[in-house]
Amino acid sequence: MPLWFSDEEFAVLSAACERLVPEDETPGAVSLGVPDYIDGLLGAFLVDPPRIWAGGPTSGRYGGEAAFARFHRLSPLDELAWRTRIEGSRGLPEREFNGPVRGLQERYRSGLAELGADFCDLGPEDQDERLRNGRSFTALLYEHCCEGMYGAPEYGGNRDGAGWDAVGFPGDVQPRGWSDAEVAGP
Repeated sequence: MPLWFSDEEFAVLSAACERLVPEDETPGAVSLGVPDYIDGLLGAFLVDPPRIWAGGPTSGRYGGEAAFARFHRLSPLDELAWRTRIEGSRGLPEREFNGPVRGLQERYRSGLAELGADFCDLGPEDQDERLRNGRSFTALLYEHCCEGMYGAPEYGGNRDGAGWDAVGFPGDVQPRGWSDAEVAGP
């Protein structure tokens, strides 16, 4: 069940993510949880504390406390900046000191609407055509696909670190750290 998107929007989002990064011999965007990552980002302020900055300094994957699972509270300035980025300026003077801002939520709502409610029912060629026609939205979506596939799993994507496994990255290794040999490379 999506946090911020409607069920219909989430279905279109998932189909678009899968079209941009399909499953092959490596996991695709949907199996790695990219739609959940994007939904969590856009709905960050629907939970308390907002899912903006994971805790730390350790994730628990290589020892230490699993502190990434707890999200930090934001300072008032951080909250203002992130709300402006995610929600847009909404005509609020405190968010428009640099002019109006079209937030990520609005960009996703309009981008998914342009892809169309029937996007999931289309064949691959027609889906590709719609994604090409919305280049600005497709670029934003692809950027978030990459973030969701390779970011820390605590943000909702990269399920079980499978994105890291696919590219041979061991993930965050604190508190163990990197050995001299690992840093020097082959």
